[in-house]
Amino acid sequence: MSALTLTAAPAGRPRQTRWLLRLHRPALYTWAVLWLALAALLLALDGPLLNAAAEGWRQVRNCGMTERCTYDQKAILRYKDYYNYATIALNVLPFLVAGWAGAALTGRELESGTARLAWTQATSPARWLAVRLAVPALGVTVCTGLLAWLHHRAWAAGQGRIDSAKDWYDRFTFHAGGPTLAAMALAGLAAGALAGLLLRRTLPALALGVLVAGGVRGLTELAMPHLWPAVTRLSTVDQGFLGKGLVVDQGMVTSSGAHVPPPPCDSNASCDAAYAHFTGRYNTYHPHSDLWGLQLTTAALTLAIAALLVTGCFLVLRRQTGTLRAARATA
Repeated sequence: MSALTLTAAPAGRPRQTRWLLRLHRPALYTWAVLWLALAALLLALDGPLLNAAAEGWRQVRNCGMTERCTYDQKAILRYKDYYNYATIALNVLPFLVAGWAGAALTGRELESGTARLAWTQATSPARWLAVRLAVPALGVTVCTGLLAWLHHRAWAAGQGRIDSAKDWYDRFTFHAGGPTLAAMALAGLAAGALAGLLLRRTLPALALGVLVAGGVRGLTELAMPHLWPAVTRLSTVDQGFLGKGLVVDQGMVTSSGAHVPPPPCDSNASCDAAYAHFTGRYNTYHPHSDLWGLQLTTAALTLAIAALLVTGCFLVLRRQTGTLRAARATA
């Protein structure tokens, strides 16, 4: 039996890949349709939708203060709505990947017994899991990477032409237009696979996979501003906070140079009295030049979490298959 297994192993991986693609053909078709729709929308946001909205904003800027203003409001609102739809959809993709991975990739196969059948046909559990993680991971990385690139192109093309364009540090725009999108999708894949292995049931694994993916997103949101050195600008009390970007911390400067939080006040008189004891303000933030530094460090953190989740997948599988072998040996 061991000789047969060793002989069949070299050809086993291509067969497993073909079987995996055939088994999840509906999900593959759905993903292809969704990807094409988002890609087409992002290309339109970088083309006709952008040009029409930019012309509308040009008309707004050319309007005089006393004359009646005529501009293409529909084009402006259409661009805004479609940009929001595309950006939100890209942010949701990692959760869809997590739900699918938990429900179908591992949970359903374990619940139906398909996985155990594969383990008895010259396929080790570790190889079975490796194929189920590697093949979707390749597709998810390529597809989400291309969508992130298209989104960043569309966003960059609107800067200076669309007055209502989102800032780079808008969280949905940030995660939709860089490598963090692919990293979060991979973390979602690993989270869903782990949920399926733990619960071995379709619907509970779907819910847990999405929940874990949400936890990864929340953790990266909290850590992101602190993963790259920020800039601090000082100003007088009357100047207000100087500098525009992703705010890390803001507050007041005392006469000794200490940085403290702004004091609470609820009226002009109380605010004047409270701020009279301070010598200035400080604003710690990330300017636009920190965009790719934050993108890369956040993606690295997310991939590290994904690696831990993948390690958890193999540890859980080894424990389960070890228990199964022990039960068979006892029987």
